[in-house]
Amino acid sequence: MSNLQNTTSSSITFLLTGVPGLEAFHIWISIPFCFLYITALSGNSLILFAIATQPSLHEPMYYFLSMLSTTDLGLSISTLVTMLGLFWFNARKISFNACLSQMFFIKLFTVMESSVLLAMAFDRFVAISHPLRYATILTDFRIAQVGVSIVIRGTLILTPMVALLKRLSYCRSHVLHHSYCFHPDVMKLSCTDTKINSVVGLTAMISTVGVDSTLILLSYVLIIKTVLSIASPEERKKAFGTCISHIGAVAVFYIPLISLSFVHRFGKQAPPYVHTLIANTYLLIPPVMNPIIYSVKTKQIRRAVIKILHSKDI
Repeated sequence: MSNLQNTTSSSITFLLTGVPGLEAFHIWISIPFCFLYITALSGNSLILFAIATQPSLHEPMYYFLSMLSTTDLGLSISTLVTMLGLFWFNARKISFNACLSQMFFIKLFTVMESSVLLAMAFDRFVAISHPLRYATILTDFRIAQVGVSIVIRGTLILTPMVALLKRLSYCRSHVLHHSYCFHPDVMKLSCTDTKINSVVGLTAMISTVGVDSTLILLSYVLIIKTVLSIASPEERKKAFGTCISHIGAVAVFYIPLISLSFVHRFGKQAPPYVHTLIANTYLLIPPVMNPIIYSVKTKQIRRAVIKILHSKDI
């Protein structure tokens, strides 16, 4: 019994895993990952700075974009230390509590990103379907309420999922299969029943990402219905054009997530390093791509970014 108690104490140390079979090339593998992190951190910071300093961007659409950039920064920072530490210094050890903390923030920022994308879909729906009431529906106070609700929702749903891992006993290998703490990965190391953990984890994902994706789809069904009712082809094109950036952000969030699920389910014959590389890049794709998508596809953001960069050169 004492041994069982010891395995559940906070003294447990997990061992992170880099890219199996390619350990000798970790330094070289770290170069593209380092480039992705620099791109994600600088790109999202630039978007936030542009929105904060340019009065022309003080509108609901860009406030939601600032929330998206904030969650992308959080997601990048959550994995940066362990991933680059592992590739550069072979720093594999991570304490139990540090592992749970990292897992919580990775899940929290993932759920928050899904929630922000839903809020942005609602923003586009209101802008297209009720343009005259847009400013009265999406006031600054309501946008602030949405932001706070997103954080509270994620925290309340995910805290039980992570906290329940503390009740488990870890008497098997303490070697994780990723360069960060992944909820199913930690559960597999337990030698006690994890059915409750699995149910709570699945419920958390369905009630957040699952519900959000369904509502985003519904929003676009309503948006398309409204746009098709517009008589002028030019107005239709303009209305759809305001949604392009958001559709791109939805795609770069959900496609990697679905791809990772398919690889884990159907790609069991693939080499281990394939699973690891996909798992590592999946968390970096949205933070890297979102600033690029909005800078390229949104004229106001592009102008603001160019203005800021030009002023820095001067």
